[in-house]
Amino acid sequence: MTIVALWKPYGYVSRFTDEGAHPGLASLVTLEGVYPIGRLDRDSEGLLLLGDDGALAHALTDPRGAHPRTYWVQVERVPDRSALAALARGVVVQGRRTRPAKARLLAPEPPLPPRAVPIRFRKSVPTAWLELVLGEGRNRQVRRMTAAIGHPTLRLVRVAIGPLELTALGLAPGAWRALTRDEERALRESAATSWRVSRRRGALRPASRT
Repeated sequence: MTIVALWKPYGYVSRFTDEGAHPGLASLVTLEGVYPIGRLDRDSEGLLLLGDDGALAHALTDPRGAHPRTYWVQVERVPDRSALAALARGVVVQGRRTRPAKARLLAPEPPLPPRAVPIRFRKSVPTAWLELVLGEGRNRQVRRMTAAIGHPTLRLVRVAIGPLELTALGLAPGAWRALTRDEERALRESAATSWRVSRRRGALRPASRT
């Protein structure tokens, strides 16, 4: 079994083939026989796992398992405490409330490399960085959550999947490497723990399409 960590850059799609003018992962990852575990939208960046272990992929991505993912999100204006509390409680996105999450302001802004395509800049509108930890991965969920509280997302970077942290992996945008045995073991244990916690909380119910 092979599990690979990639820092997906802005503008790439989470598949090996190109999608129109947007390049696929084949131009970044030369290893054969691995497939994306989950996805990141083409305008999102950060940690994307690829592998050939279907059971692990299911454990990490099935929403019933509530496996944590951590995002750093640059938004328009500075959210107040009530906005952060709303994110943490859950907001209604496409008719369904999101699961409880962790949300906090990041100050100073996180040490990320500049994006290849700069965010839109308006001199009169300040920006802020948030850290969000989610246990689900609905389509464009983070962007829809911040929009729901009146703070549109400008830049979105996934910085961790369970115990795997983008900076600790030593990756730069576009770079990838196979996980070490210890990293893979920690990831599997994290996935198993998330499922055990979900069972105890009675959160396991039929998965819905997102």
